[in-house]
Amino acid sequence: MSIAVAMEPAYLPILERIPCYYCGSESSTELVTAQDDLTGKPGSFRFVTCRECGLAYQNPRINIEEIKKYYDDEYIAHRKKTDWGPLTWFYEYAMDRHDRQKNGIIRRYVKLTPQSEALDVGCGAGTFLAKIHALYGVRVTGVDFKDLSHYPGFEKIEFHCGLFYEQEIGADRFDLLTMWHFLEHDYDPIRTLNKARTALKSEGRLVIEVPRLDSLTFRLFHERWPGLQAPQHTVLYTKEMLLKFVAKAGLEIVNYLPYGAFPAYFYLFAGVAFKLLKGKGLNLSKAIYPYFLGQIALSPLLLFERRLNLAMQTVVCRRTR
Repeated sequence: MSIAVAMEPAYLPILERIPCYYCGSESSTELVTAQDDLTGKPGSFRFVTCRECGLAYQNPRINIEEIKKYYDDEYIAHRKKTDWGPLTWFYEYAMDRHDRQKNGIIRRYVKLTPQSEALDVGCGAGTFLAKIHALYGVRVTGVDFKDLSHYPGFEKIEFHCGLFYEQEIGADRFDLLTMWHFLEHDYDPIRTLNKARTALKSEGRLVIEVPRLDSLTFRLFHERWPGLQAPQHTVLYTKEMLLKFVAKAGLEIVNYLPYGAFPAYFYLFAGVAFKLLKGKGLNLSKAIYPYFLGQIALSPLLLFERRLNLAMQTVVCRRTR
């Protein structure tokens, strides 16, 4: 079968075919073709389902060197804009609330002290690490594909730039290791999880949050589902496959949560917007007012977010004994 990926010359990527990340099979069926709905960069990207194990993943994918251009200043986790007019205070509150929600999850499973060490993989702007350092005095380390260490707060963070599984971070070191919306971007998730297992202390905890493919929002939006986030997302995890990956890496499940720290409402709002815009990109400066108004309007529904399987999932793990 021929694969056509439409691209303007400036964004013509180097594509590579890959076997299934979980079982290694090269046999697959079509799942969905997606676009870069968030920034509007050109291109169509193909997701498939493995015939052997059922994993959904992007194939072909963009070469790991070429994918870097999709993590520019327009990428949502790297946006620099801070002035949102009259809603600036609301925006800052929402951003800080995200880190507070992360803390609300991790503190149920790990007691952090100034003697503890925490690592955030895919740390982005480092705000979560800054938050837990301020709260607990914990020593913090961050790893990211892109160097944002010039952002405020990194003076207190041991930062490593590059692929996580290539970093020299030591073994049996961390009381807490987090991957907030990282594993769906990864080019070798089993290798990454093996690295995380080695880096954890014997009583340490690994917290992984990813979008959930077998969710209400995927059924609603399908090729415009925000969890596709093509081409950055390489793997799409159902609950079953996420738990299989964790087990394959020699990790034991402490708890599975059918929700996450990231607001599922964003997927509801963005999914509707992506359906309307059809690949033209979402202008957050123009969308911020309807975004917050919609959130207020849907607040009664969102009270039940943790029971509705809207979009997110989180798994808490430890090393097998």
